[in-house]
Amino acid sequence: MTEQKLQEEIERYLSGEMTAQERKQFEALRKEDASLNDKIAEHQLFTQVLKQYNTRMALETRLNAIHDEIDVHTLAESLMIHPSWVVRLWRNHHSKISVAASIAIFGVLSVMFLTGYFSNQDSKYIQLKRDVANLNTKTTLLNQKVAQSAKGGNRYVADRYRGTGFAVTSNGILVTNYHVISEYDSVYVQNAAGKSFKAKVLFTEPQSDIAILKIVDTAFKSLGPIPYTFKKTASDLAESVYTYGYPQDQPVYNDGKITSANGLNGDSLEYQVSVPINPGNSGGPLMDNKGNVIGIVQAKQTQMEGVHFAVKTSYLLSALDSLDQKVTLNTKNTMSNLNSQQQVKKLKNYVFMVKVYEK
Repeated sequence: MTEQKLQEEIERYLSGEMTAQERKQFEALRKEDASLNDKIAEHQLFTQVLKQYNTRMALETRLNAIHDEIDVHTLAESLMIHPSWVVRLWRNHHSKISVAASIAIFGVLSVMFLTGYFSNQDSKYIQLKRDVANLNTKTTLLNQKVAQSAKGGNRYVADRYRGTGFAVTSNGILVTNYHVISEYDSVYVQNAAGKSFKAKVLFTEPQSDIAILKIVDTAFKSLGPIPYTFKKTASDLAESVYTYGYPQDQPVYNDGKITSANGLNGDSLEYQVSVPINPGNSGGPLMDNKGNVIGIVQAKQTQMEGVHFAVKTSYLLSALDSLDQKVTLNTKNTMSNLNSQQQVKKLKNYVFMVKVYEK
């Protein structure tokens, strides 16, 4: 197959234009050729960059206009030469920065609407909420940097986005959602005791929204035997399930049922569940009451209230098979005979908060 033909097939695969038979054949080809996954990821990233370009250019234009109006360089110079003016100058300019940033946010939302961003009825993630939250974070960082510059303080660094991840092996291989760690500068994971560890990304599968991480921090010690197993077969409709993750600074437990064996528009990649799911839950485990991992929690669907999704474990197992290193999964479930409270106590040391940082 020529390179041009391969690109065309990738485009058809990602856009959902393939028939069921063609898709099956293409996925079989992916398993035979590991480099094909990299080409798919590159193609999808390139497409995303093109879609985001206009929005980012609009934001950059507005921020440049704000910068020109405020004249930050003159302001910084004045603060360095006349320290006694710091408080008065900061108060005078703080409101202008906030108002200008609000105008920039409104402008970005307008561009998204005009370019058809909101017309995609199949969108399953609350990307708009993340984009606005990221923009608000950047505005807050701008305010804090100006304030700390005036005070002669250190540069401020904060986490951009939080999600959840959970252990696949005791030596620090974790799984989370791809959208949690995409466009990252650095990734850290935090355990139940509040201790953070540096992690690197081993593998990503944007199409399945799966990312595999590896803790590389020298302070990290083995977790001990994994108490749960990974279910290979499909779970039944109306089966009881629960989630455990970090939509807040403390872990949160929620339970519910499997309401559909497929996701949005019959997507066989996912389960539909009635469990309440919030943005920080993304990447956490979906458990059955026998202590089996049956899925990876995703952000909730925006068009239908109370409808949530999780990627099936079979796709995680396929991703693990794509790693360069062999991963041996636990086959002994020590949670099967425990009640919910006991299961959660065992689970907490194997579920991590995932923090993505900007430099």
